[in-house]
Parts: sequence; C-alpha cells; structure tokens
Amino acid sequence: MGRPVESDGWPSGLVAAVKATVATLVPGDGREARAQARIVADLERLERPFDEQAGAEHVTASAVVVGPRGTVLHMHKRLHRWLQPGGHVDPGEGPWDAALRESLEETGLEMAHPAGGPRLIHVDVHDAAKGHTHLDLRYLLVGADRDPAPRAGESPLARWFDWQEAAAVADTALVGALDAARRQPEAGAGRGPALSEPDRPSRPAAVGKRRTPRHNGADGSR
Repeated sequence: MGRPVESDGWPSGLVAAVKATVATLVPGDGREARAQARIVADLERLERPFDEQAGAEHVTASAVVVGPRGTVLHMHKRLHRWLQPGGHVDPGEGPWDAALRESLEETGLEMAHPAGGPRLIHVDVHDAAKGHTHLDLRYLLVGADRDPAPRAGESPLARWFDWQEAAAVADTALVGALDAARRQPEAGAGRGPALSEPDRPSRPAAVGKRRTPRHNGADGSR
C-alpha cells in the first residue's frame, strides 16, 4: 500500500517533515543561513511548494554524490556550467526521492542514500530560468566507484572530480554544498580542510529513521 497523498499529489505531511528537517541544519555560512530562513518561511507560506507549475518559487532537490574519487559533477546543457545533479520534485516524491532519481538519470551511476536514510547536508536559494526561484535542498548520495554514463537525453559530460578540482569549477551556490559533503564520513579520504571559509561552525550528528531525511551532521568532529 502506497503512502497517503494530498490532493496536490505529494505525500501527506511532506511539507511539515521537510520544514522540520531544514530547520535543524547548522548553516555553514551567511548565504546558507539566509537560504535556510527563507526556505522555512516559504514552506509555511506557499500553498504548493513542491509544484513547479504552482508559481515561480518552488522547492527543488539536488545531490552531492561522493565516492573514493571525490564527487561527480555534470555539465549543465543550458547553463554550460559544472553542477551537481538535481531537478524538480515530481508528484508522489519527497525531495530526497527526487535527488536520487535525478542523480541516477544524469550520471548513470549506481548510488544510494547513506546508511540510516536520506541526509540533508545543505540548502541554497538561487535564481533559475523563466524568472523562477529555486529553494534547493541538497542531499548526500554515495556513488559506485566507476565512470559515469548518463542516460540518453541527459548531458553526456559527467565525471568524477577530486575535491579541490570540484571547488575550482564550482559557482558560489555550490561551494558550500561541496564543503558540507566533503566532511561527511562517507566521503572517506576526501575529508579535509574547508574548501572556503575555514572558521565554519561544527555540524552536529544527526539521527533519523530509514526514509526520514536527516540534517547535515556527520560525526560532530567539525
């Protein structure tokens, strides 16, 4: 039996669950703090926050994929920039589901959420095409150690970057997410000094049940 859904097509209680998870984030910098506050407020204000057809401002989901080689980025077909995989949230999905689906499509890699369930590690608010504003939720995914093979119709350019290389091509909206992902235990040998500001606050440990998104904590050793 599937999850109960609201009349708008998204799982019942999804807005409250996502808002609670976003509120537990420990922002890594001022940009993320402002994004966190806005997303929490907009989840309260917007009538259908996951529906891209409901208005110019809506929730999107993306992922920082980690593995022994670092992280996977793809060349966005329209923006012509190296970005993390991600996209819009389809009816019936949670944002963590969308992050996984989009990442599978855009990289072709086998991957999964970390043990313990989806883990939200970063948030950002930025302008997008058609005058839209994306309230982007970034999740950690663990990818297989092989070369990406994007599905037909996706950008064919996707590859592993080591952390310093990824930071060098990242825009300001992505650097904080890379920093947060690099410090997760699943990033393994990739952990190390911050990619940007060195004096960021620690991200405490998170706990959660399977399929319940966790906040951006790793092991508290920030």
